[in-house]
Parts: sequence; structure tokens; C-alpha cells
Amino acid sequence: MKTHEVTFIREGKSIQAEEGTTLLQAQRQAGLDPDAPCGGQGTCGKCMVHVTKGPVTGVLKACQTKITGDMTVDTLVREKEHAILAEGFSRPVPLHPLLRFGRIHIRKIKPGDNLSDWDRLKLALEESFGESMEHLRPDLQTASGLYEMLKETDTWYAAVSGDTLLDLQKDPIKGYLAAFDIGTTTVVGYLMDARTGRVLAVESSMNPQAQYGADVIMRANYALENGTENLSSCIRQTVQSILDILAEKSGISTDRIYQTCIVGNTCMHHLFLGISPGALVHAPYNPAISQLLFLKASDFDLHIHPKGQLILLPDVAGFVGADTMGCLLCIRPDQQDEISLMIDIGTNGEMVLGSKERLAACSTAAGPAFEGAKIECGMRGASGAVDHVEYSDGKWSYTTVGGEKAIGICGSGLIDLIACLRKAGIIDESGKLLSEDGTASFTLVPADESGNGSAVYLSQKDVREVQLAKAAIAAGIQLLQKELGITVDQIAHVYIAGAFGNYMNPESACDIGLIPISLKDRIVPVGNAAGEGSKIALINREELFYSDILAKEISFVELAASPEFQDCFVDELEFPEQ
Repeated sequence: MKTHEVTFIREGKSIQAEEGTTLLQAQRQAGLDPDAPCGGQGTCGKCMVHVTKGPVTGVLKACQTKITGDMTVDTLVREKEHAILAEGFSRPVPLHPLLRFGRIHIRKIKPGDNLSDWDRLKLALEESFGESMEHLRPDLQTASGLYEMLKETDTWYAAVSGDTLLDLQKDPIKGYLAAFDIGTTTVVGYLMDARTGRVLAVESSMNPQAQYGADVIMRANYALENGTENLSSCIRQTVQSILDILAEKSGISTDRIYQTCIVGNTCMHHLFLGISPGALVHAPYNPAISQLLFLKASDFDLHIHPKGQLILLPDVAGFVGADTMGCLLCIRPDQQDEISLMIDIGTNGEMVLGSKERLAACSTAAGPAFEGAKIECGMRGASGAVDHVEYSDGKWSYTTVGGEKAIGICGSGLIDLIACLRKAGIIDESGKLLSEDGTASFTLVPADESGNGSAVYLSQKDVREVQLAKAAIAAGIQLLQKELGITVDQIAHVYIAGAFGNYMNPESACDIGLIPISLKDRIVPVGNAAGEGSKIALINREELFYSDILAKEISFVELAASPEFQDCFVDELEFPEQ
């Protein structure tokens, strides 16, 4: 196959790419992590590059431009400073981790004593930890070295996690834990002191899988066509990179990290593990595996302690994943007398409704509109994104992330803008945009006031995308109420998880019908609750193991199989009356 040299001048990289491949594929090959929310289908326009030399030149879509000769490419200015939410609501949880450290004294063997070295080690552990170690799995490597080790000293320091001996050292062991929330768009990691549970460092990154599609369906389809290797390897590399940065920030070595816990939606969960997501995209949309998992971290390219453990919280259903379980561990609605609604609004809107009597969950395909994809001027919450809009006395005002000049609009700004346009009478109940100049758009920021020379506007198509997303969430809430036989007035609290929920204006969300208007004063943003739940699982073993029980007790409502969902969805497409 003929190849051509492609040079990326901004990054200073050149590669040989096969003729007929696209510039987007060449960017991936060069390790550039391109932005392609539509997965290379040519619909989002986010992968624009400037080809300065080659068979074709100009500003082009990388995903649609095939390589037919040597090319020189400028990848243009890309969003870099993203506002990634790391903090979340927290509740007091006793420090009782599965990972424990202790000083042990191994008794000397006596003549006629038939106890093995391993059995004497177990007795020493029992004395130190005050509980039976009969469940401890034999470790042949450690057992093989005990004879020589005990020649040096009888006193050792051990690290034990559940039924596994992770370490045996002559000196006291200082161990650490790492918790992760792998979102569809972002990845957040936390490093904690295993003895105190204190968070020592936080680090975040964009999810590199976005180059294969903005939402889980696009990525699942890519995996079905091309295998999981690319999607799995890039996210594992990102987690490892975050681990390295966390360790560097805290002045430790990564081999002192003994456990890491990961949460993510079911598709992220499967792709990280290298599991085909085929079952998720075909009826009845069930996970390939859903239980609480304890795995060897090194088997998944995570370089922490050589015997370090990788823990994944259980998935509830095909599109209600371990990230939802993390949110539940953070909030624990199953312990509350009052009924609460938890919503994690992203490309999928996961919802859990109920109390200690019963919990029901569902997932709606809200689409990526709230994260900026499929919106003509949409972008993630990066510098220059319009994040809030106000309309008062006929005057418009807005703010941007970082206070920079506006270059686009993110989810929270989008909701505000549509709510304000409803208030101004520019969008009617059906969603029709009634622009004064006769065009099917509304310009918020003129081109000469923006940060990139292009106007920031809302199109009629954008309004329709938001209507589809908000109707899916609203219909899901209605059907969960019906499942539990309750009315909206019985809901005491609405917990909104995730970055979008943290930054959105609750009044705007209610004004457009995303959330019932009667719940406006009951909305509580809980930030990155999924990440908080991942931390809780590491510092309290009861919470960790209970997650597996709770996942099985939740009633899952499959909206796709509900004959009422389509009717509710259609009803919710319109905006509420002003």
C-alpha cells in the first residue's frame, strides 16, 4: 500500500500514512488525540484542520479529507483549558477500608510442630488484625520466600486486602489508594492516604475516547466494527498518566498505591476492561458482566504496586452503570425516609427515584447536546464557553468560562439561553424560533465581539436538539414516578450529579421543562458524586460490599420496552407555558 508523509506543524510531528486513510485517522496514528464528537461521520465540524500543503488545501474536516499525497497540516487552536468538575457532595463515612496494614510477629517453629510457614504467617495475621485468616488465599511466591525471610527476623509488616496478602516488608508500610471516575467526556482521579482516608491530590483529563465519538453508542459501534483495543488502550493510558501525576504531586512512587477503584457508565466499564459492548447496543441491552469486581491492576496496564488491586463497582443495568452506583454510595437514598430523585445528566441521563422502601432506576438517551455536541456553536465547558445567560428589561448579558471572550456555548449556557428566549417570546411552546430578521437563528454574541471572529448563535436545529434531550429526561422522571406509584409532589429532594448539573441554573432547567417546575426549590447539586462514591468504596469495606447487594435490589425500568415512553416523550417535547 502506498504511503505519504503527513506533517503536523503545530505539534512538530511527521508520520507515514497509507493512501486513502483520513487526516483524522492520521492524527490518531500520530497520537494527537483529535476532537471528533461525531466519531468521524462529518456531522459535528469539530475536527477542522488547515491543510497548508498537499493535493487539497484550505480549512477542511479531518474526518472527511483523504490522504492522496504528502500533506502539511495545522490542527488549529483547540480547546485545552476545560473546566472539569472534581469536587462532590460528601457525607461522613467511618474509615474502615478493605486494605489494612499491620505489624505481625511470626512464631518460631518448634520441634514436632507440623504447621507450615504459611499457616504460621496466617496465625500472626490473625493476632494482629483480630480476626480469622482462614479465607486468606495461598500466595505461592510469598510462601516460597518465607523460609529465608524468617532467618532475618520474626517481625514483619503486612498489607492485606480481603482474602489477599498484598505485601510483606521489614519496615512499616505507607500505602495509598486511588479512586477514579471515568466519564464519557472527562476522567477524574483522586489519591488518598490509606491510613487516614485523606485526599492528597486530584487530577483530571479529557477522555481520549472522544476521538472515536462523543457518546457511548458511537464508541460501542466503533468497538463492534474495529475491536476494543484502541478504545481500551487509550483510556488505560490516560488512567496511568493520571496515576503518575497524582504520585508526583504527592511525592510518592506509584508502587506504593495498593488499590484503585474505578466507576463509569456500563459502556466505559466494558471498554476499560476490553469487553465487547455488543450486548449493550442490541436488545435487551444487558451488560456482559455487572458484579463487583476485584482484579489484578497489572493485567489492565496499570502500574501500581506489583500485586495492586483494581476494583470496579457493580453496574445496575445496560445503561445504568457503576458511576450511578458511585452516586448512590455518595447519597445513600436507600437510607432515607423521604423520597428523592437522583439524576446524572450527560449523554445518557441516569435516574434513580425512591427511598429506603424501594428504589427504581432508568436511563434515557438524552444525547450529547448538554455537552455541546450537535449544537452548531456548542462546545464543552472550556475557556471562552458561554456558561450563563440572563435577559432582563429587554437587555441580554452573559458570562464565559474563565472570563474570556466568547467562542461558543456549553450546556449550562445553552439551557439559560433557551429559557431566556422563552421569556423574551422568541421561542414559542412548540420550540419554533421566531427571530426578528426572519432567519431561523438568534445571535447572542456578534462576530466582532467574539474571541474567534465568529458569531455565537442558536439555530432552530439547536433548539430541536435540546427539546429531544430534555423530553427524554422528563419522560424518564414520569415513568419512574409511575413505577413507584407516587406523584411529583412526594419528591422531597432532587440531587443533580455531574458537571452539567453543578453549573446549570435550576430555574432555567425547570423553565424549559427538563425538571418539573414544582421541584425547583428542591434541587441540590451534588457535583462529582460518582467520584465521591468511588472514594467511599475504598475507605469503607461495608459500603464497598453493600454496593453489590444494592445493585441487585434496584428495580430497573427499561424505557425502550415501555409502550408509554413514546407518548410521554412526545408530550414533553413542548416547552411549559410561561
